[in-house]
Amino acid sequence: MSVRYVHTNIICRDWKALVVFYVEVFECSIRPPERHLSGDWLNKGTGVSDARIEGVHLALPGFGSDGPTLEIFQYDKSFTKADPLAANREGFSHIAFHVDDVEATLMKMISRGGSQLGEVVNKEFPSGNLVFVYAADPEGNIVELQNWKIDS
Repeated sequence: MSVRYVHTNIICRDWKALVVFYVEVFECSIRPPERHLSGDWLNKGTGVSDARIEGVHLALPGFGSDGPTLEIFQYDKSFTKADPLAANREGFSHIAFHVDDVEATLMKMISRGGSQLGEVVNKEFPSGNLVFVYAADPEGNIVELQNWKIDS
């Protein structure tokens, strides 16, 4: 049996705006083609009646052309979610990016419509130093910014 991680999906209100955010802040790149999906096959697969989806996949930084993607999709009809909370909610919580400068990337996120959820934390461990913060993209999806400096 062969297993390979393929993608993480974000359902959003405005897929084009969210794509711009991830391209500008995290240097993701669009992996064509754009998707404009509908039909009985999609209704059956998603369990959503009259499902219509559009969006695109984003190649993630640090991976080659065959690496996993961030799938940004928008349904023509969707339900709003609860406000972002970085911890103690069951289910998927966040995606994380290793960045050179946590505070500078946080400011870049905020300047492009994101928001800060927690404080920037700097924690020393015997194996190295961790700097991290939880933030949210413009649609409230939680993103962890982190920088691990491992002692050699």
